[in-house]
Amino acid sequence: MGAVSGTAAAVPPPPPNPSDSDIAAAGSRVDEQLGAVGQLINQVAAANQQLAQLDAEVAIRREDVNKALVDLQNARDAADIAAQFVVTAQQALADAGTQIQAAQQKFNEFAVSSYTQGTGVASVSSFLGSNGPEDVLDRAQVLKVLSNSQNAVLDGLQRARTEQANKDSAARESKQQADAAAAEADAQKVQAEQAIATARAALQAQADQKAAIESQRDAAQSQLDVARTDVAGLEGQRVAYSAWEQQKAAEDAAIAAAASAARDAAVQAAARVAANQAAAAAAAAAAAGQRSHTDIDGTESDSETGTTTPTTPKKPRSSTQTPSVTGSAAVELAIDRGMSQLGVPYSWGGGDENGPTKGIRDGGVADSFGDYNKVGFDCSGLMIYAFAGLGISLPHYTGYQYTAGKQVPSSDMKRGDMLFYGPNASQHVALYLGDGKMLEAPQSGSVVKVSPVRYDGMTPYAVRMVS
Repeated sequence: MGAVSGTAAAVPPPPPNPSDSDIAAAGSRVDEQLGAVGQLINQVAAANQQLAQLDAEVAIRREDVNKALVDLQNARDAADIAAQFVVTAQQALADAGTQIQAAQQKFNEFAVSSYTQGTGVASVSSFLGSNGPEDVLDRAQVLKVLSNSQNAVLDGLQRARTEQANKDSAARESKQQADAAAAEADAQKVQAEQAIATARAALQAQADQKAAIESQRDAAQSQLDVARTDVAGLEGQRVAYSAWEQQKAAEDAAIAAAASAARDAAVQAAARVAANQAAAAAAAAAAAGQRSHTDIDGTESDSETGTTTPTTPKKPRSSTQTPSVTGSAAVELAIDRGMSQLGVPYSWGGGDENGPTKGIRDGGVADSFGDYNKVGFDCSGLMIYAFAGLGISLPHYTGYQYTAGKQVPSSDMKRGDMLFYGPNASQHVALYLGDGKMLEAPQSGSVVKVSPVRYDGMTPYAVRMVS
């Protein structure tokens, strides 16, 4: 996600345009206002700095939620695997019981046969009723065979019982592991819910503080506007107004040209992405069988019946897959997929390998922008979509994405690298486009857009997924 403070507009609001009589009346008040102007300028600058710091703190809280959700889904995957081991162990135990029954049956049959045929008595009478030494030897061989058969049956029964004991022990151990994995999943769910509650409180606190600071700033700005009238001289303001008009016209033309170029780039990128069936298939394969990032309760909802059922076992996301394309072609494919989403709304927690999704409900500021009901991306969700066309599935948390690829010094960033912000990449991520530009989903109320690279708060390393 990663809320970040925006850059100031290149052109400030227009200055006053005084009349000749205003200029004549203001001349005597210039000197006495100089000190007040400096103080008001400092107040406005301090207010803006506080707002930027609040935005950065809230960004970290939001990414904490993304981390907790990733850990929750991983814990659920581990619980699913452990539960499957229990089923396997119980089947093995049942098979061992079947073997014991078969061995016991053989032993019973042998015992009955020995009893009804009188094996013990026959061993004596066979010598007494023999016709000679050769007859005795023949009968001895028969008795030896019978004795060996008895021992074999007894050995088989003993082995079957031992195997059953081993299987029973394995089944108990698997059950204990499954119970522990399920408990870990429950604990991760609690942590995810606590992280959302923490983020919600931070967002609300930010909203309250921001409103108070903006009120102070606006009041200072009003005083500053009055003071500037006297300090700079209304005659100088008329000159400044003319210069502002020219600067504003040039800035408007530059913004319009950049917006037009961005729209053209988005259309072209979207066309290339739509035509690349291999990349779409790779993204779909990377997303197949994965849990929804925003799933807190571990259930799936049926939109027609309104019922919910437990989610089926899913595979964990992993960025260790070998990219389906490499080199400059891979870099351009990732950038095309990202650029094709220009203008898509920001949605906290939104986005996966296949495209934009609905976001997270936080009960506060993000909800006021409708993030939970918007189909869009947050910053880490946009990176997931960009690289999914290469068969790479990234985790939905900036801190984990920071260690997903090769870390290179940020001073050596190249086109296609991921740029990170905040302590341990906990605040924000963007995709570097080259020439001092980056693609990002910045914050609630905004959209996916191209921005100048911000170096303030950037991590020491960029991350290179393909080269």
